[in-house]
Amino acid sequence: MNNLFNLTDEIILMTGGTGTIGLAFGEALLNAGAKLVIWSRGKTVPLEEIASKLAQKTGAADRIFAFKVDVSDKGSAEAGLQKVIDEVGPPSVLINGAGGNRGKAPFIEADLDVFQDVLKLNLLGGLMIPTQVMAKYWIENKVEGSIINVASATSFMPLSGVWAYDAAKAAVLNLTMGAAKEFAPHGIRVNGIAPGFFIGHQNRDLLYTDFEKGELSERGKAIINHTPYNRFGTAEDLFGTVVFLASKKASGFVTGVTLPVDGGYLVDNI
Repeated sequence: MNNLFNLTDEIILMTGGTGTIGLAFGEALLNAGAKLVIWSRGKTVPLEEIASKLAQKTGAADRIFAFKVDVSDKGSAEAGLQKVIDEVGPPSVLINGAGGNRGKAPFIEADLDVFQDVLKLNLLGGLMIPTQVMAKYWIENKVEGSIINVASATSFMPLSGVWAYDAAKAAVLNLTMGAAKEFAPHGIRVNGIAPGFFIGHQNRDLLYTDFEKGELSERGKAIINHTPYNRFGTAEDLFGTVVFLASKKASGFVTGVTLPVDGGYLVDNI
């Protein structure tokens, strides 16, 4: 059984990776033996800091590689991939983890420039460009790779006020299914992970009025009341899912699915 989840032969390329979810993925994959390559612009968190955090958690500093790449620019992604191939080796797994949200507003007051920026962040940089670049290389070189897209609970059910993020993550779900069908003849799997609510720097102030005291905001209370497990997610809750989807031995016949990791948020009912 241990062999099913052994990733020692895998070079995994992850875009983003600066937040709670990306760090959780990185920790799990490194602990499963993979080499991890991180692509980031390094604007929110310096690349060195990301690598250092993961090294401290896993003791795998020699298997962590960080490159400054702008995944919203195809030329940057193509050059970045060649650099990875030359210095680390050809990746066998791509995790599209770049993304995020900016602000919250009523629908009719949504800033359209911000709307476009969020779509670009989550769809172009967060999925289309890295997938095009990586899948092209795999198809040309007959590599049976695996793509893991980071979706969201909002892929299935919109949240109020975050319209561009809702639209982008719904599209991630749709494109995961579409790309899975197109790439299947090449042996390339495409799946998604839809995290529920995990506390990170982007949403902490939205979900808590006082994080240190554990005092929830009204939005935070509403989410907990809508989550049968009655808590937010922790990093450990994501470990098994990402390793499962990265492992060809464990999930080699799984493609086109997006797995919610949400404590039951999407199945809550009355």
